[in-house]
This record gives sequence, structure tokens and C-alpha cells, in this order.
Amino acid sequence: MSPATRRIVLDVLKPHEPDVLEFAEAVADCEGVESANVTLVETDRKVQNLKLTVEGSAIETDAVEETIETLGGSIHSVDQVVCGDRLVEQAETPQDR
Repeated sequence: MSPATRRIVLDVLKPHEPDVLEFAEAVADCEGVESANVTLVETDRKVQNLKLTVEGSAIETDAVEETIETLGGSIHSVDQVVCGDRLVEQAETPQDR
């Protein structure tokens, strides 16, 4: 059995509709998701770029991806993944300075 996914941070591109509130609520309703944080990074005439942070005890990543696609969005990149028995915060290293 693989370790549970507890956090995933995604760069998402979506159309203006649905709005970010509806988008966040739909993602938060996915299996294993306890919370979803959507930050609007950029808006242009046709699309919005979002930073989507999802946390839970065992996130069903396929369900999150399917929900994003159903809402008309696409994942540009997976920017962070935390797996295991607990959340681990990123430690600062010399490269971060």
C-alpha cells in the first residue's frame, strides 16, 4: 500500500466560469480532501491562473484531477506533494537564500 497523499499544490488554468468560490467548493468535496485553498494568481481575457493547495488525510488525487477537468480547468504543474503519516513543512536550505 502506498503512503497517503496529504497535501498537493497545483498550478491550474481555468476559464472564468465557474468562479473561484465554486471551484474551491467542488475540489473540497472530493474524496479524502479536508480543505482546499484557491489563490487567484493572474486573470486575462479568457482564463484565470490559480494556485490550488489541497490537504487531507488521504487525498484521492485522481478525483481532484477529474474535478478540475470537469470544471474546464487543466493542471499546468504539480508544484508540491506531501505523502506519509503526517504533513512535513519544507525546510529552508542555502539554495532558498
